[in-house]
Amino acid sequence: MSHTFHIPVLGLGFSVDTPLKVARYGISSVMSIVDDELTERMREYHCRQNNLPYEPIHKHEADHRAKRITAYLNLVKQLADAQFEDLKKQEFKAGTDITRYFELLPDTSQLKQGYDLMMEFPEGDGKTIFENILRKKMIQGAIDVNIMAKVDKMNFDADGHYYGDEYTDAIAALRGFANSDLSSSVVLSAGMNPKLYSYLEHCADFFPDQDGNIKKKVILKVSDFRSAFIQAKFLAKKGLWVSEFRIESGLNCGGHAFATEGYLLGPILEEFKLRRASMQTELFDMMRNALTAKSIDMDAAPKQRITVQGGIGTAEENNFLMSYYQLDGTGWGSPFLLVPEATNVDKHTLAKLATSTEDDYYTSNASPLGVLFNNFRGSTIEDLRLQRIDKGRPGSPCTKKFLLTNTEFTEKPICTASREYQRLKIAELDSQVITSSETYEHKLAEITEKICLCEGLCASAYLKYDIIKPKESTAVAVCPGPNLAYFDKVYSLDQMTGHIYGKINLLQHTQRPHLFLKELQLYTQYWLNDMKRNIAELTDKKKVQLHKFKEQLLSGISYYQNLFQDNQMLLAELDNYLNQLKESLSPTYQL
Repeated sequence: MSHTFHIPVLGLGFSVDTPLKVARYGISSVMSIVDDELTERMREYHCRQNNLPYEPIHKHEADHRAKRITAYLNLVKQLADAQFEDLKKQEFKAGTDITRYFELLPDTSQLKQGYDLMMEFPEGDGKTIFENILRKKMIQGAIDVNIMAKVDKMNFDADGHYYGDEYTDAIAALRGFANSDLSSSVVLSAGMNPKLYSYLEHCADFFPDQDGNIKKKVILKVSDFRSAFIQAKFLAKKGLWVSEFRIESGLNCGGHAFATEGYLLGPILEEFKLRRASMQTELFDMMRNALTAKSIDMDAAPKQRITVQGGIGTAEENNFLMSYYQLDGTGWGSPFLLVPEATNVDKHTLAKLATSTEDDYYTSNASPLGVLFNNFRGSTIEDLRLQRIDKGRPGSPCTKKFLLTNTEFTEKPICTASREYQRLKIAELDSQVITSSETYEHKLAEITEKICLCEGLCASAYLKYDIIKPKESTAVAVCPGPNLAYFDKVYSLDQMTGHIYGKINLLQHTQRPHLFLKELQLYTQYWLNDMKRNIAELTDKKKVQLHKFKEQLLSGISYYQNLFQDNQMLLAELDNYLNQLKESLSPTYQL
């Protein structure tokens, strides 16, 4: 790969066409394919922009969701490939994209070193030969896709008949990717979905060809070793290989936050480092046995990458993670929301993000999925939510229906952010005998906190490209990780890439905690909040859970004390934080 970092999926619309902005420079990125309406509208937009014919794929067509996704991914590949081929034909002179390609590379890259050497050559046939060698060695950035495994709504026809498991949202999206021309990876996130994972077995491109090459690869986004190994074994027994484990901090990340049971990122990475080789051997044995049963020969294990993302903010942190934990790459997500060349952030939201502070970032229960959600106080969707409450009409009109999960009041699932659900839930609340107004207001706030992510996470792209429809909501939901608070400007692609590789320092005058300490702070606060919510009625089960969480935190702290023992500045920062931590928790919680 040309670069050692990738741009992870960012919401729905923020990175939906990022490959068209960065793939030609060798930078890999991930697009969400959760929303087929979004991919269809983006296909229309990019066809119009490139004077290509556009034939709409309507919702009434059979398997429309998969077909829309396939058509969009094929278009993105077509355009990105053309960009890359045009770039490779350019002259090596100042201001061209081909020179930008090489100048964006890290100084440690052999390709970059070759470029620097070539630039010192005198003009002539020798330099021309050198230039052509470099052109042949250039690599385009990967065009990967993301599927949230458990966002897998069942679908019915107009008469209420179930279409079948093959047409659930996640499986249809996977089929859309499988049928595309892409040779890239699907990132499966948000937990294991056995039906979805089993469907991979029906897609030939996920298996090795006669030369051992896998056209479409599987990447698992995971938050701990145990769950990663369980998921990978499930796939290996079907002859499917996990080409990358993409480890993400449970809380120091953007989007949905899946808190582990107190397992911190450092110890998690240590376990992957220590058990990587034995895991790969065990997985390959399982895979080879399954392939033999399918009459497929595989002599050597395919390459298996391990990367990390979530909260990385400096070149020093990036380099330490790569070298100490022997990683193959890192992911930089939220900071790229401040890079208009790479992502789709509307002007209003961009200005808010660029001037934000630590207090503007918080985890909330705003997601209809019932999972913690990284929220931003400056988002316009929060303004809209409050306006609707003030007007006595809390909740959103549910138009896209991707997050239908609740059956408390209805036979068919509905969304907890919808006006229908919140009306029914508030009526239930009003029917209860609640003597404390404070308790009532708290329960009411819990109901009305949910926001429409289906519309909110797409709106920014529609606004940026000026393709918002009449009467369509312009309210933007944005879900950056808390790390974004330390970046305070709008940046160019060159600046952000240079920052990642240590060529420049965008945070030179910024006070910012080490990513491990920031995550420790987030986990400690999470534990405290959980304890406070349950302390009045602490069940035995919850007590065990809280105790286990606390023990894992203490184990992680001990790990960091040992890890940082030769770094006096960082050790002092950790010790100072620990003293504050103990004071805040004692004697009530006895940590």
